[in-house]
Amino acid sequence: MAQMITDSSEAAAELKRRIAKARSVVFFGGAGVSTASGIPDFRSEDGLYHQHFKYPPEEMLGHRFFETHTEEFYDFYRTRMIALDAKPNRAHYKLAELERDGKLTAVVTQNIDGLHQMAGSKHVYELHGSVHRNICEDCGRTYSAEWVMGTEGVPHCPECGGRIKPDVVLYGESLDQNVLFGAAAAIGHADMLIVGGTSLVVYPAAGLVQYFQGDDLAIVNLQPTPQDRDADLVCACDIAKAFDF
Repeated sequence: MAQMITDSSEAAAELKRRIAKARSVVFFGGAGVSTASGIPDFRSEDGLYHQHFKYPPEEMLGHRFFETHTEEFYDFYRTRMIALDAKPNRAHYKLAELERDGKLTAVVTQNIDGLHQMAGSKHVYELHGSVHRNICEDCGRTYSAEWVMGTEGVPHCPECGGRIKPDVVLYGESLDQNVLFGAAAAIGHADMLIVGGTSLVVYPAAGLVQYFQGDDLAIVNLQPTPQDRDADLVCACDIAKAFDF
């Protein structure tokens, strides 16, 4: 049975102890990692899925909507998906520190905000892509999130005129197989896996936990997840505070 902790300071102390014992740690995170940075998640009470828009967010973040309502997609993308003012929080910085110390081997993230890299993490598997890469569908040139925010309507490549598409995985699109396989391999070689800020209900990303063959599975999430019963440690607390050690 998993050890259950609800106090953030106790969770931080226990994570520190377990990480110190581990040889190879991988972190697998979701939207909850970035909420402390002011980026809304999807499924919580204040998340995007509980806000009211002309179309459901799930529809606006779909490949079909991008193709048929491209301008409206970009209205939503600019206002709700790009957060240039967001800064890494304690969890991001601690993970980068653990990587520099040789303890953490990889971050696997479902987030598209680039905050792990901003905090200093180098080995990051971005399962759902990044808003910081926006690619011309014709010539392949890449443009930054800042560049997209400086455009209006549907952005087009200033070099060839091609339509720009964000390098993010929309509903109805497949994950990058190289990223997926790399993440699975990293998790498979770890002896400790920390899952944080994710409900573990979005597949195929959530299925990556099955590749973990190590000794210590820790889950840090405010709400229960389907994997809690298989975990060694469950911390039902704020993830940024849980990494404050």
